[in-house]
Amino acid sequence: MAIRKVAVMGHPVLRQVSETVAPGEVDTQRIQRLIDDLIETAHEYDGAGIASPQIYEPVRICLIEIRDNPRYPHFPNVPLTILINPKITVLNDAKLPKYEGCLSVPGIRGLVHRARGIRVDALDRHGEPLSFEARDLFAATVQHELDHLDGKLFVDNVTDTRTLTFIPEYDRYWHKKGLEMLEAAGAELRRKS
Repeated sequence: MAIRKVAVMGHPVLRQVSETVAPGEVDTQRIQRLIDDLIETAHEYDGAGIASPQIYEPVRICLIEIRDNPRYPHFPNVPLTILINPKITVLNDAKLPKYEGCLSVPGIRGLVHRARGIRVDALDRHGEPLSFEARDLFAATVQHELDHLDGKLFVDNVTDTRTLTFIPEYDRYWHKKGLEMLEAAGAELRRKS
C-alpha cells in the first residue's frame, strides 16, 4: 500500500473518461493494489471519497468512506464502500444544495445541487455485484466520485460561480449558510413525506 500523489485541476487525467475494469481483472494484483492505494491516499488527505483518476489511474474505481471526517464534520459516517464500474439511477429528482470541495481542487468550495436519492449498481472489491440506495449527503458524495470517472470536477456543476470560495472564507462566511441550506432541504423533504 502507498499514499499516492493527488492529481489537481488542470492535469489531463482528470478530464479523461475512465476505462471499464473487466470482471476478470478485479482480483489481479494491479487492481487490488490500486484499491489499497486509494484507501491509503483517502485516509492521508481526509477525503470523504476518492476516484482512481485522482491518483493518475483512469479506470472506473472509486471509494467512499466517512469516519468523523475533519473536512466534513457534519457528514454522517459511511463505512468503506469500494465501487468498481459503478452506475447510478436517480430515484428522486429533488436536489440537495451543498458546498463541495475536492482533493483535486484544493482549497476551494462551491455550491452544487445533487440528486437526493440514487440507486448504485457496481462490483465490490471482490468482483461481486453490489446494489444499494443512497440518500442526501451519501448520495451527493457518490455522485461527486462518479463524476471523476467521467472526466468531470465539481466546479463543472457549480451553476453560480459567485459561490466559489476559498476554504478560510467558506469557514468564515458560508459554512453556517451551507448547513442551514442542508437543514432546510431536509425539513422540506420531511414535509412532503
